[in-house]
Amino acid sequence: MKGIGNLGKLMKQAQSLQGDLIKKQAELEKLQVEASAGGGMVTAIVTGHGKLSGLRIAKEVVDPTDIEMLEDLIVAAIQEAQNKAHDISQKAMGELTQGLNLPPGFSL
Repeated sequence: MKGIGNLGKLMKQAQSLQGDLIKKQAELEKLQVEASAGGGMVTAIVTGHGKLSGLRIAKEVVDPTDIEMLEDLIVAAIQEAQNKAHDISQKAMGELTQGLNLPPGFSL
């Protein structure tokens, strides 16, 4: 019957971890991450989950004869913001799973 006690303890730990994960996910959804391109001419704002929530474009960068440059700056700013959000999310989730001895490549 010794194993049953360990199973109960494991179940409590899993429930606690699940609650912590839900809380962390909610925090990440509220988090706003910004990144700029073109020396700050285009700024993208994403949530901690990487969803685009805002975009600022300086008037000076809007040139009707060079739309491609503006498109490139927008894409670069969004990608950088999403990369930052991903790094923050990975770090936050890593803190929760630290010490769980998960197999390589397994993440929550």
